[in-house]
Amino acid sequence: MEVMEEYDYTPNAFARGLGLNTMNTIGILCADSSDLYLAKAVYYIEQSLRANNYDSLLCCTGYDLQNKEKCLELLLSKKVDSIILVGSNFIGETAADNKYIRDAAAEVPIMLLNAALDSPNVYSIVSDDYRSMYEAASALISAGIRDILYFYNSNSYSGRHKLSGYQAAMTDAGITLPPSMTQFYTGSHEDIDAMTQTLFNVSKRGIKFNGVIAADDNLAVAAVKYARQKDLKIPEELAVIGYNNSILTTCCEPELTSIDNKLETLCQQLITSLMGVLAGNSIPKKALFSGELIKRGTTPF
Repeated sequence: MEVMEEYDYTPNAFARGLGLNTMNTIGILCADSSDLYLAKAVYYIEQSLRANNYDSLLCCTGYDLQNKEKCLELLLSKKVDSIILVGSNFIGETAADNKYIRDAAAEVPIMLLNAALDSPNVYSIVSDDYRSMYEAASALISAGIRDILYFYNSNSYSGRHKLSGYQAAMTDAGITLPPSMTQFYTGSHEDIDAMTQTLFNVSKRGIKFNGVIAADDNLAVAAVKYARQKDLKIPEELAVIGYNNSILTTCCEPELTSIDNKLETLCQQLITSLMGVLAGNSIPKKALFSGELIKRGTTPF
């Protein structure tokens, strides 16, 4: 120890990790750290990892499959103990789209946040987006609002479940709506003006709606902005529900009713499960959590 201090020796963490067969480091993949939901998830995960004496390496992959594969390979080359995929955009619709995840799981445990994949050494922590969206649509229908536009921007694992929940609620209520009542927005998730213009374009085509359920709070804020510019009373003439219960819910007037998908709870459970996996314990392959509709001023209930 005296010689180490005299020569200002710094241990090589990589070499020590190889000797102990653990780097005490977890890789994190996130598609877009500018997204409010994903950024908050990464924050919760990093905090929980640090509390368990683990470091983390973060890669922001974007949404292109080839870049996701390259980033996953990069983290594996760093000899991380596990890899966390943050968000449902990492799970594709075909087996070929998900092969890179299954291949990685042959080397280290793979943890999925709000997505699910049935494969060895893959563990999923999921919010029940289908049930949450079903209950939100049902609440509007019970309040007498039947012309409900569904406004969404993702066909990810989570996005598909949200859409299915909305469609099932409408069907079970005996409401048949044309395809034009589901509107897909393709622009930037930060461009609320463009989202607002999308709703104006829908209105100009003669499509009438007195309710909007949005797949995230950004889209819901755009719906509130649309109502203001159209001089529509909220919620009497247009009711709006968002998703994620983000900080945006209190940044508009009236404040936004939104579905809280319990992100902090999901992240805490993910790390608890991961620590169990790394300790060699038997851990359930999938944990499902219910969301909660947080009622504010954009709905009549």
